[in-house]
Amino acid sequence: MTMVITGLGTVSPAGVGTDSYWKALVEGRTLIAPIPDFDTDGFHVRLGGKVPAFDPHEHIEGRFIVQTDAFSWFAMVAADEALRDSGISAEGDPYATGVLMCSCAGGVEFGQREIAALWSEGPERVSPYQSIAWFYAASTGQVSIRNGLKGMCGVLVTDEPGMLDALGQSERALRRGTSSMLVGGSEAPLGSPFSLACQVGAGLLSGSDEPSSAYVPFTEGASGYVPAEGAAVALVEDAAGARARGARPRAVVAGHASTFGGVGEFDPGGAGLLHAARQAMDRAGVGPDGVDVVFADAVGTPKADADESAVLRQLFPEGVAVTAPKTGFGRAYAGAGALDVAAAVLSLEHQVIPPTPHVFDAPCGLDLVVRVPRAAPLRTALVLSRGSGGGNSAVVLKHPDHA
Repeated sequence: MTMVITGLGTVSPAGVGTDSYWKALVEGRTLIAPIPDFDTDGFHVRLGGKVPAFDPHEHIEGRFIVQTDAFSWFAMVAADEALRDSGISAEGDPYATGVLMCSCAGGVEFGQREIAALWSEGPERVSPYQSIAWFYAASTGQVSIRNGLKGMCGVLVTDEPGMLDALGQSERALRRGTSSMLVGGSEAPLGSPFSLACQVGAGLLSGSDEPSSAYVPFTEGASGYVPAEGAAVALVEDAAGARARGARPRAVVAGHASTFGGVGEFDPGGAGLLHAARQAMDRAGVGPDGVDVVFADAVGTPKADADESAVLRQLFPEGVAVTAPKTGFGRAYAGAGALDVAAAVLSLEHQVIPPTPHVFDAPCGLDLVVRVPRAAPLRTALVLSRGSGGGNSAVVLKHPDHA
């Protein structure tokens, strides 16, 4: 069975939609700015990648807005675009399409607001939706309900690798008989002081106040990453089924693998990331010379960057083009891996590698794409992802003409 992506949707610091997202990536635009939602005085982190001017009422029915948090809004809007793009409809068989979403933080902003109401005004002022809006599975549930999708549903509570692992799980669901799956990652961790406080405690965020130098992985100035929000959702299905209904494959999901490298900030030494990448490449049937571009994890801390650089040199002793477009807008946790997958799909389509914003040299012995986009014949992309706590994932995507 060959699994293909036939629909894609994004909500990002570039705005709503894949067109806006791709344009920002190719231009290497700076989308990092001061966090606007609350006074960050007292926090050593004051910058973030915020989805701009997002009004849920422009995209979502009011009955869904009142019972959900922003991370579910982003997932619903990105899912709308992915469904439109794919041409899939639940009007035929609602049980044919399933939903699998990922989140690391869940509905933190909704949760803080209702806890504040509890302590300041009493329990009668707490929304009855508090019990579900914060929950990690809310995005999966609301995407399913809103679109009438009754196939296999699930949620992955995970850091950045979530989307990659969701693609792997979706392949198994398709093999068991599901016709198609909506898979994605969504995060909205910048809307409340409580959420930011939880992130600061990890000691991984950049404290810089300068957007153009706050998130600069693989450089001597690397001091952590900038947090971000956003979502990406893909519609995946069996290639034979896509052909039968006349759908256009946007990319082939050729191989996936994941490992657990041990408890710690990130996989110590990079051995787990290396193993995941090799397994994904083996399952995709490609060697080092068959990968044209790597979308790096790019944590932005010296140790994690050094480990990833060492992994890339071991995987590709002859070199390979590497990029990390997320440096232009920040690392959106479970949304980050999803947005990286979307960037890789768009890169294969356009035959262009977007640059790594704010990084002006090719350090650590890497062929890092910097300053300007690079046009190249792209057959295959490798997406790497690590999560705080030791999880590692890799996925190989192929251009449909080279699968």
